[in-house]
Amino acid sequence: MEVFAYQATENQVYKKFLSLLKIDPKKVKELTQIPFLPIALFKSHQIISGKATPQITFTSSGTTGATTSKHHVLDPRFYLDITLRGFASFYGQVDDYCVLALLPAYLERKGSSLVYMAKEFISRSLHPKSGFYLDDLAGLSKQLAQNQANKTPTLLIGVSFALLDLSEQFPQDLSNIIVMETGGMKGRRKEITRDELHSTLKTAFHLSAVHSEYGMTELLSQAYSTGNGWFRGTPTFRVLTREISDPFSYVSPNKTGLLNVIDLANVDSCSFIATDDLGQIAEDGAFRVIGRLDASDIRGCNLMIEE
Repeated sequence: MEVFAYQATENQVYKKFLSLLKIDPKKVKELTQIPFLPIALFKSHQIISGKATPQITFTSSGTTGATTSKHHVLDPRFYLDITLRGFASFYGQVDDYCVLALLPAYLERKGSSLVYMAKEFISRSLHPKSGFYLDDLAGLSKQLAQNQANKTPTLLIGVSFALLDLSEQFPQDLSNIIVMETGGMKGRRKEITRDELHSTLKTAFHLSAVHSEYGMTELLSQAYSTGNGWFRGTPTFRVLTREISDPFSYVSPNKTGLLNVIDLANVDSCSFIATDDLGQIAEDGAFRVIGRLDASDIRGCNLMIEE
């Protein structure tokens, strides 16, 4: 509520949004009364709380000519601290892992927050072979085989189409490796469901589970799934589900709705974002993403859409 009160006065776009809704911030007393800013406004407006100058701008990927989202970050170090703490809350300190990143679509453009995060993970890793593997699937496969044999704690984080390429060209036993997909085919392959993707990767790599990361250009916090398709947010991340036809009403647990994300790390932009992702929330707060609203734009990081 303190973050809402701050942003309602210091974020000029959010302040205008509340004004157009005829909402008096002083009368907002509980979480369900807080309006969530439509995520599309990150494409057309500079979403900043306060008067500080942004130090870095993250941009979303998109098709040629498409308008991309821009997240103006006042303190990049704060973003990195948040991602490190969030990762550690699930997996322990990243220093202890050999971090292997397979993110070709992200590395081929500027402004990716995921690449920024992965660079920090790699720099923090104490393993000398941590790094990015743009097109060197053979080299990546060799390093994975060594880590598997040595039982080296390893995180392989990759975009979906690249992990599928690796699974087809170099199927191997990675049962000791954490394989984490970030979603999206980036136009390189036909979109498939997350269940299909995970099934293919588990078979090719002898895995009991495939992990997932949920994040967006517009967010500084992430959520992770350890293999069952259900995500849990890091300490600064929480999700609510709103009615598809009424953005100011919420659906009960296990019912499908559109995801509203609370990201308290976004204190310098907007912490209350109405996404276009369809999903469900379980009784214990875990959530899953089942697709995208039909009328919404295709996002560069779009998740596998279930028919």
